[in-house]
Amino acid sequence: MPSAPGLVVRPITGPDEVDLFNTLPYLLNDEITGDLDAGRRRPEWLWVALRGDRVTARAAWWSRPGDARPSTMDIFDAPDPGDGRELLRAALPAVSGDAVPPHYIRFLPPDWKGDERARRETESCLALLGETGARLFVERLRWEWRPGTPLRAPSGRLEFRPPRDAGELIDLMELVLDGTLDAYSRDDLTRMTPREAAEQQFEEELARYAGPRDWWRIATRPGDGDPVGFVVPAHNGYHAIIAYLGVVPAHRGHGYIDDVLAAGTRVLADQDAPRIRAATDVTNTPMAAAFARAGYETFQHRLDLTWSS
Repeated sequence: MPSAPGLVVRPITGPDEVDLFNTLPYLLNDEITGDLDAGRRRPEWLWVALRGDRVTARAAWWSRPGDARPSTMDIFDAPDPGDGRELLRAALPAVSGDAVPPHYIRFLPPDWKGDERARRETESCLALLGETGARLFVERLRWEWRPGTPLRAPSGRLEFRPPRDAGELIDLMELVLDGTLDAYSRDDLTRMTPREAAEQQFEEELARYAGPRDWWRIATRPGDGDPVGFVVPAHNGYHAIIAYLGVVPAHRGHGYIDDVLAAGTRVLADQDAPRIRAATDVTNTPMAAAFARAGYETFQHRLDLTWSS
Protein backbone atom coordinates (compact mmCIF):
# COMPACT_ATOMS: atom_id res chain seq x y z
CA MET A 1 0.00 0.00 0.00
CA PRO A 2 2.20 2.90 -1.21
CA SER A 3 1.54 6.25 0.47
CA ALA A 4 4.51 8.51 -0.30
CA PRO A 5 7.65 8.13 -2.40
CA GLY A 6 9.72 5.28 -0.97
CA LEU A 7 7.15 4.48 1.73
CA VAL A 8 5.05 1.33 2.02
CA VAL A 9 2.27 1.10 4.62
CA ARG A 10 0.67 -2.29 5.16
CA PRO A 11 -0.35 -4.90 7.73
CA ILE A 12 2.12 -7.66 8.46
CA THR A 13 1.72 -10.85 6.44
CA GLY A 14 1.55 -13.14 9.45
CA PRO A 15 3.51 -14.47 12.44
CA ASP A 16 6.61 -14.67 10.26
CA GLU A 17 6.80 -10.86 10.35
CA VAL A 18 6.49 -10.39 14.10
CA ASP A 19 10.25 -9.81 14.34
CA LEU A 20 9.91 -7.09 11.72
CA PHE A 21 7.03 -5.51 13.63
CA ASN A 22 9.06 -5.67 16.85
CA THR A 23 11.98 -3.75 15.36
CA LEU A 24 10.76 -0.77 17.38
CA PRO A 25 11.03 -1.33 21.14
CA TYR A 26 8.00 -1.29 23.43
CA LEU A 27 7.01 -3.20 26.56
CA LEU A 28 4.28 -5.18 24.74
CA ASN A 29 6.64 -6.69 22.15
CA ASP A 30 7.09 -9.93 24.09
CA GLU A 31 3.32 -10.52 24.06
CA ILE A 32 2.70 -10.18 20.31
CA THR A 33 3.35 -13.81 19.32
CA GLY A 34 1.32 -15.20 22.20
CA ASP A 35 -1.52 -12.79 21.44
CA LEU A 36 -1.62 -13.95 17.82
CA ASP A 37 -1.73 -17.58 18.96
CA ALA A 38 -4.50 -16.83 21.47
CA GLY A 39 -6.65 -14.86 19.02
CA ARG A 40 -6.18 -11.56 20.82
CA ARG A 41 -4.53 -10.06 17.73
CA ARG A 42 -4.68 -10.67 14.01
CA PRO A 43 -2.04 -9.95 11.34
CA GLU A 44 -4.43 -7.49 9.68
CA TRP A 45 -4.46 -5.51 12.95
CA LEU A 46 -0.66 -5.08 13.06
CA TRP A 47 0.49 -2.36 10.67
CA VAL A 48 3.93 -1.11 9.70
CA ALA A 49 5.32 1.81 7.72
CA LEU A 50 8.38 0.67 5.80
CA ARG A 51 11.19 2.34 3.92
CA GLY A 52 12.97 -0.60 2.41
CA ASP A 53 13.25 -3.08 5.26
CA ARG A 54 13.30 -0.37 7.96
CA VAL A 55 10.22 0.15 10.13
CA THR A 56 9.60 3.88 10.52
CA ALA A 57 6.23 3.64 12.29
CA ARG A 58 3.81 0.95 13.47
CA ALA A 59 0.43 0.45 15.09
CA ALA A 60 -1.46 -2.47 16.59
CA TRP A 61 -4.91 -3.32 17.87
CA TRP A 62 -6.05 -5.86 20.47
CA SER A 63 -9.26 -7.69 21.34
CA ARG A 64 -10.49 -10.40 23.63
CA PRO A 65 -10.08 -13.82 21.99
CA GLY A 66 -12.61 -14.41 19.24
CA ASP A 67 -14.00 -10.88 18.99
CA ALA A 68 -14.74 -9.73 15.46
CA ARG A 69 -13.48 -6.19 16.09
CA PRO A 70 -10.61 -4.88 18.19
CA SER A 71 -11.47 -3.15 21.44
CA THR A 72 -8.20 -1.27 21.94
CA MET A 73 -5.41 0.30 19.93
CA ASP A 74 -2.47 -0.34 22.23
CA ILE A 75 0.63 0.25 20.11
CA PHE A 76 1.58 3.31 18.11
CA ASP A 77 5.20 4.23 17.57
CA ALA A 78 6.34 6.81 15.05
CA PRO A 79 10.05 7.65 15.07
CA ASP A 80 9.32 9.29 11.72
CA PRO A 81 6.27 11.49 12.40
CA GLY A 82 5.50 11.95 8.71
CA ASP A 83 5.40 8.22 8.13
CA GLY A 84 3.37 7.80 11.31
CA ARG A 85 0.83 10.22 9.90
CA GLU A 86 0.59 8.19 6.68
CA LEU A 87 0.25 4.97 8.65
CA LEU A 88 -2.68 6.34 10.66
CA ARG A 89 -4.32 7.64 7.49
CA ALA A 90 -4.27 4.13 6.00
CA ALA A 91 -4.65 1.88 9.04
CA LEU A 92 -7.41 3.57 11.06
CA PRO A 93 -10.13 3.21 8.40
CA ALA A 94 -8.86 -0.22 7.36
CA VAL A 95 -9.15 -1.58 10.90
CA SER A 96 -12.18 0.36 12.15
CA GLY A 97 -14.21 0.69 8.96
CA ASP A 98 -17.00 3.22 9.40
CA ALA A 99 -17.09 2.74 13.18
CA VAL A 100 -15.54 5.08 15.72
CA PRO A 101 -12.00 3.80 16.37
CA PRO A 102 -11.52 1.95 19.65
CA HIS A 103 -9.69 3.84 22.35
CA TYR A 104 -5.90 4.12 22.33
CA ILE A 105 -3.78 3.35 25.39
CA ARG A 106 -0.10 4.00 25.97
CA PHE A 107 1.91 2.57 28.88
CA LEU A 108 4.59 4.82 30.36
CA PRO A 109 7.06 4.81 33.25
CA PRO A 110 5.80 6.57 36.39
CA ASP A 111 8.24 9.46 35.86
CA TRP A 112 7.54 9.85 32.15
CA LYS A 113 6.86 13.58 32.37
CA GLY A 114 10.34 14.12 33.81
CA ASP A 115 12.03 11.84 31.28
CA GLU A 116 12.79 14.06 28.30
CA ARG A 117 12.94 11.24 25.74
CA ALA A 118 9.77 9.51 26.95
CA ARG A 119 7.92 12.81 27.13
CA ARG A 120 9.06 13.88 23.65
CA GLU A 121 8.13 10.56 22.03
CA THR A 122 4.79 10.48 23.81
CA GLU A 123 3.86 14.03 22.94
CA SER A 124 4.76 13.41 19.29
CA CYS A 125 2.55 10.31 19.11
CA LEU A 126 -0.33 12.04 20.90
CA ALA A 127 -0.09 14.98 18.50
CA LEU A 128 -0.33 12.66 15.49
CA LEU A 129 -3.32 10.86 17.00
CA GLY A 130 -4.83 14.24 17.79
CA GLU A 131 -4.74 15.10 14.10
CA THR A 132 -7.14 12.19 13.53
CA GLY A 133 -9.55 13.44 16.19
CA ALA A 134 -8.30 11.54 19.27
CA ARG A 135 -8.34 13.38 22.58
CA LEU A 136 -6.87 12.55 25.99
CA PHE A 137 -9.62 10.93 28.04
CA VAL A 138 -7.88 9.91 31.26
CA GLU A 139 -4.49 9.17 32.79
CA ARG A 140 -4.37 6.07 34.96
CA LEU A 141 -2.02 4.63 37.55
CA ARG A 142 -1.04 0.97 37.21
CA TRP A 143 -0.45 -0.79 40.51
CA GLU A 144 1.39 -3.99 41.40
CA TRP A 145 1.51 -6.10 44.57
CA ARG A 146 4.30 -8.64 44.98
CA PRO A 147 4.51 -11.71 47.23
CA GLY A 148 6.25 -10.89 50.47
CA THR A 149 4.40 -7.60 50.82
CA PRO A 150 2.56 -7.65 54.17
CA LEU A 151 -1.17 -8.34 53.89
CA ARG A 152 -3.60 -6.43 56.06
CA ALA A 153 -4.89 -8.80 58.74
CA PRO A 154 -8.67 -9.32 58.81
CA SER A 155 -10.18 -6.69 61.09
CA GLY A 156 -13.28 -8.71 61.91
CA ARG A 157 -15.46 -5.79 60.89
CA LEU A 158 -16.65 -7.58 57.74
CA GLU A 159 -17.38 -11.08 56.56
CA PHE A 160 -16.75 -12.27 53.00
CA ARG A 161 -18.46 -14.79 50.74
CA PRO A 162 -18.84 -15.39 46.99
CA PRO A 163 -21.85 -13.76 45.30
CA ARG A 164 -24.99 -15.87 45.32
CA ASP A 165 -25.41 -15.17 41.60
CA ALA A 166 -24.57 -12.60 38.92
CA GLY A 167 -27.64 -10.56 39.82
CA GLU A 168 -26.44 -9.91 43.35
CA LEU A 169 -23.11 -8.56 42.11
CA ILE A 170 -24.77 -6.43 39.42
CA ASP A 171 -27.09 -4.96 42.07
CA LEU A 172 -24.06 -3.84 44.08
CA MET A 173 -22.25 -2.59 40.98
CA GLU A 174 -25.27 -0.41 40.25
CA LEU A 175 -25.16 1.03 43.76
CA VAL A 176 -21.45 1.89 43.75
CA LEU A 177 -21.87 3.97 40.58
CA ASP A 178 -23.49 6.62 42.78
CA GLY A 179 -20.69 9.14 43.28
CA THR A 180 -18.13 7.21 41.26
CA LEU A 181 -14.86 8.97 40.45
CA ASP A 182 -13.94 6.59 37.63
CA ALA A 183 -13.79 8.40 34.28
CA TYR A 184 -15.13 5.50 32.20
CA SER A 185 -18.03 4.91 34.57
CA ARG A 186 -18.88 8.60 34.64
CA ASP A 187 -18.85 8.64 30.86
CA ASP A 188 -21.14 5.60 30.73
CA LEU A 189 -23.60 7.38 32.98
CA THR A 190 -23.97 10.19 30.45
CA ARG A 191 -25.40 7.66 28.00
CA MET A 192 -27.20 5.02 30.07
CA THR A 193 -28.81 4.34 33.42
CA PRO A 194 -26.72 3.02 36.33
CA ARG A 195 -28.38 -0.39 35.88
CA GLU A 196 -27.54 -0.50 32.20
CA ALA A 197 -23.97 0.54 32.91
CA ALA A 198 -23.56 -2.15 35.56
CA GLU A 199 -25.01 -4.85 33.34
CA GLN A 200 -22.82 -3.82 30.44
CA GLN A 201 -19.64 -3.83 32.51
CA PHE A 202 -20.52 -7.22 33.95
CA GLU A 203 -21.25 -8.83 30.59
CA GLU A 204 -18.50 -7.19 28.54
CA GLU A 205 -15.73 -7.26 31.15
CA LEU A 206 -16.13 -9.16 34.39
CA ALA A 207 -17.93 -12.20 32.99
CA ARG A 208 -15.17 -12.68 30.42
CA TYR A 209 -12.19 -12.77 32.76
CA ALA A 210 -10.43 -16.04 33.41
CA GLY A 211 -10.45 -17.39 36.93
CA PRO A 212 -13.31 -19.00 38.86
CA ARG A 213 -16.16 -16.87 40.07
CA ASP A 214 -15.77 -18.29 43.55
CA TRP A 215 -12.79 -15.95 43.83
CA TRP A 216 -15.23 -13.03 43.83
CA ARG A 217 -16.20 -11.69 47.23
CA ILE A 218 -19.18 -9.86 48.68
CA ALA A 219 -18.38 -7.99 51.90
CA THR A 220 -21.13 -8.06 54.53
CA ARG A 221 -21.59 -6.80 58.07
CA PRO A 222 -21.49 -9.52 60.73
CA GLY A 223 -24.83 -10.13 62.31
CA ASP A 224 -27.29 -8.63 59.84
CA GLY A 225 -25.44 -9.67 56.65
CA ASP A 226 -25.99 -6.24 55.09
CA PRO A 227 -23.81 -5.97 51.94
CA VAL A 228 -21.10 -3.35 52.31
CA GLY A 229 -19.21 -3.81 49.05
CA PHE A 230 -17.47 -6.28 46.79
CA VAL A 231 -14.18 -7.14 45.11
CA VAL A 232 -13.55 -9.07 41.89
CA PRO A 233 -10.17 -10.85 41.85
CA ALA A 234 -9.56 -12.32 38.39
CA HIS A 235 -7.01 -13.18 35.73
CA ASN A 236 -6.86 -11.18 32.49
CA GLY A 237 -4.93 -13.75 30.47
CA TYR A 238 -1.60 -12.20 31.45
CA HIS A 239 -1.68 -11.48 35.18
CA ALA A 240 -3.77 -11.85 38.31
CA ILE A 241 -5.72 -8.64 38.79
CA ILE A 242 -8.11 -6.80 41.04
CA ALA A 243 -10.64 -6.19 38.30
CA TYR A 244 -13.17 -4.15 40.26
CA LEU A 245 -14.02 -3.23 43.82
CA GLY A 246 -16.28 -0.81 45.57
CA VAL A 247 -18.15 0.13 48.73
CA VAL A 248 -21.83 1.03 48.51
CA PRO A 249 -22.73 4.65 49.38
CA ALA A 250 -24.54 3.73 52.61
CA HIS A 251 -21.31 2.33 54.08
CA ARG A 252 -18.71 4.75 52.78
CA GLY A 253 -16.56 6.79 55.14
CA HIS A 254 -15.68 3.94 57.53
CA GLY A 255 -12.49 2.68 55.87
CA TYR A 256 -14.14 -0.52 54.67
CA ILE A 257 -12.34 -0.24 51.32
CA ASP A 258 -9.13 -1.38 53.05
CA ASP A 259 -10.79 -4.57 54.27
CA VAL A 260 -12.38 -5.22 50.89
CA LEU A 261 -9.14 -4.74 48.94
CA ALA A 262 -7.21 -6.88 51.43
CA ALA A 263 -9.74 -9.71 51.01
CA GLY A 264 -9.38 -9.64 47.22
CA THR A 265 -5.61 -9.51 47.42
CA ARG A 266 -5.59 -12.45 49.80
CA VAL A 267 -7.64 -14.57 47.40
CA LEU A 268 -5.02 -14.10 44.68
CA ALA A 269 -2.06 -14.40 47.04
CA ASP A 270 -3.45 -17.77 48.15
CA GLN A 271 -3.26 -18.84 44.49
CA ASP A 272 0.49 -18.09 44.57
CA ALA A 273 0.12 -15.33 42.00
CA PRO A 274 3.62 -14.02 41.16
CA ARG A 275 2.17 -10.50 41.00
CA ILE A 276 -1.21 -8.83 41.32
CA ARG A 277 -2.06 -5.80 39.22
CA ALA A 278 -4.72 -3.13 39.23
CA ALA A 279 -5.40 0.32 37.81
CA THR A 280 -7.01 3.54 39.03
CA ASP A 281 -7.52 6.98 37.52
CA VAL A 282 -4.91 9.53 38.60
CA THR A 283 -7.76 11.73 39.78
CA ASN A 284 -9.38 8.97 41.86
CA THR A 285 -7.25 9.81 44.87
CA PRO A 286 -9.28 7.84 47.48
CA MET A 287 -8.91 4.59 45.55
CA ALA A 288 -5.25 5.27 44.78
CA ALA A 289 -4.62 5.86 48.48
CA ALA A 290 -6.28 2.53 49.31
CA PHE A 291 -3.97 0.63 46.96
CA ALA A 292 -0.94 2.41 48.40
CA ARG A 293 -1.99 1.51 51.96
CA ALA A 294 -2.40 -2.12 50.85
CA GLY A 295 1.22 -2.28 49.73
CA TYR A 296 0.67 -1.89 46.01
CA GLU A 297 3.27 0.18 44.17
CA THR A 298 2.83 2.30 41.06
CA PHE A 299 4.90 0.67 38.33
CA GLN A 300 3.45 2.45 35.28
CA HIS A 301 1.12 5.18 34.08
CA ARG A 302 -1.37 4.71 31.25
CA LEU A 303 -2.74 7.36 28.93
CA ASP A 304 -6.14 6.70 27.33
CA LEU A 305 -7.26 8.59 24.23
CA THR A 306 -10.68 8.36 22.64
CA TRP A 307 -12.37 9.43 19.42
CA SER A 308 -15.81 11.03 19.38
CA SER A 309 -18.62 9.63 17.26
